[in-house]
Amino acid sequence: MSVNPSQQTAARVAGLTLVLAIVIIVVTNYAVSFRFIVPGDAAETARNIMAHQTLFRLNMVGDIVYMFDVVILLSALYVVLKPVSHTLSLIAACTRLIYAVIWAAVVVGIYNTIRLVEKASSLSVFTDGQLQALASLQHTTNYDCYYIALPFWGLASVVISFLFLKSRYIPRLLAWFGLFSSAWCVFCGFAFLIDPGFGDAVHPGWFDMPLVVFEVILGFWLLIKGLGAPKGTREES
Repeated sequence: MSVNPSQQTAARVAGLTLVLAIVIIVVTNYAVSFRFIVPGDAAETARNIMAHQTLFRLNMVGDIVYMFDVVILLSALYVVLKPVSHTLSLIAACTRLIYAVIWAAVVVGIYNTIRLVEKASSLSVFTDGQLQALASLQHTTNYDCYYIALPFWGLASVVISFLFLKSRYIPRLLAWFGLFSSAWCVFCGFAFLIDPGFGDAVHPGWFDMPLVVFEVILGFWLLIKGLGAPKGTREES
């Protein structure tokens, strides 16, 4: 299948946004969430939020930027894959958009967590322990939103990987890896929602790790190599 210049441009935009998405999530999580949230200790978590409100607000801004990044990504991938299948590329874009919308709930959750801790003195009807517990519960809900969004991310990637496999725009081995890692992500997402005990059998970090690896590789490939047309085809002017 031939590749036109607009597809090549969109492919490099997609590559850049894929890499940026991973960077944003890693920075926001490791700089804030994984650093200051203490599992099982609501009081310490509340104190950390109070002491580092600016960082938590930056985390919130980072998540908003991430959502914009995802919208640009899905638009670029739609342009790239539309010639392969208009219907499937549209399904992939819409599914990833749902993922981005659910992610917005994470941003709202962070904001609500900060407000609960920040307004503790004015909410005299609650004890400090109750407010700390509410803030901790609110933050836990943020992670719940992610696991609800996870199957949508995986489903979108399943379709995208299939279209890349069909088009041969990227190496077939990479497309197959994307297909299997995406399917694994979908399976883990639904299994965890049906039975939270699944997280004890398979560490939640492994739910999306193969897909993250695939998207990092795909991002750099598209950014550096662009789309490769199969032998016997040429770029259209």
